[in-house]
Amino acid sequence: MDTILPAELVESARKVLEANRALGRKIAVAESCTGGLVSAALTELPGSSDVFEVGFVTYSNEAKTEALKVSTDVLETFGAVSIAVAWSMAQGALKRSNADVAVAITGIAGPDGGSEKKPVGTVVFAQAERGADPQHIVADARHFENSGRGGIRLQAALCALELLMPGAPGADASP
Repeated sequence: MDTILPAELVESARKVLEANRALGRKIAVAESCTGGLVSAALTELPGSSDVFEVGFVTYSNEAKTEALKVSTDVLETFGAVSIAVAWSMAQGALKRSNADVAVAITGIAGPDGGSEKKPVGTVVFAQAERGADPQHIVADARHFENSGRGGIRLQAALCALELLMPGAPGADASP
């Protein structure tokens, strides 16, 4: 297949599309540090439009607030790279689409921008499903080895795709 994306990313996207197609589920993605990489992987495959509903690339805090209605209070209190913000992004993607499931990704891909508490490679994910209890938060913070900006973004995109698989395990957390 003609693609500019890494084979493992495209293969993971293929599995996500096939599994969700089999269940008649539509998916949405809200991306920050991956900058549309997950959406690109999903749309790399012909016929993806019957499963992939929408992708939001909300790189700035303003975009998160405007496009996904993430509260400025949540952003200021917890920071853009937090479970609270990722959860709000996932919920916003569901509310602004007809998707059945949404995944959000926010993190620090580097080479700069990290801190002692949130070093480069810190990425937070959240998954939200239509009709699920919004108090039941499915989110996880991960720290990927600093393999460079591209490496961190690839690892984050692969992790996000895993969360789009039906029955994907998620970690319970509080914002």
